[in-house]
Amino acid sequence: MTTETSVTETTTTKHGDRATIGLALIAIGVVLLLGNVIDTGLLILPALAIIFTAVGIRTRCSGWFIPAGILGGIGLGAILTDVLPLAEEAESGVFLLSFAVGWAAIPLLSALFANERVWWPFIPGGIMAAIGSLLIIGESGVTLLEVIFNQAGWVWPLVLIVIGLGLIWRRQAD
Repeated sequence: MTTETSVTETTTTKHGDRATIGLALIAIGVVLLLGNVIDTGLLILPALAIIFTAVGIRTRCSGWFIPAGILGGIGLGAILTDVLPLAEEAESGVFLLSFAVGWAAIPLLSALFANERVWWPFIPGGIMAAIGSLLIIGESGVTLLEVIFNQAGWVWPLVLIVIGLGLIWRRQAD
């Protein structure tokens, strides 16, 4: 009886997921068609992010939150840079910070709705947030970025080599 219940639940889940994905494809098609008929402008990306988020919530699968976070972050950045009167460096910084928010949303949504703990999106999000923050600071932030990427450029390869050697050494010790 347990096997039958398990098979029935799996079949129902697959059919439910298939219906959810089908509805998502219809919604994406409608959003894209509306973009051809009316000027949806900067709302396309957030609309797509909402659709992916809804599918992720419905299916409880964290994979859907990846495009949701990426599209949502880019959409937020596009809207903010279009609406806010910003200097060029600050505009780039606001965009990167918005994109970082989208990356940070992936672990949050995954934990809340898929009961999964994913931490890897904090890596690209953190890098974008750091660079975006330095760009918003202005000239001193840009100078610091130049120092990090130009003058200290020989340090990064060495750090990667040390980390790689550490991982290999640790694996052989296990």
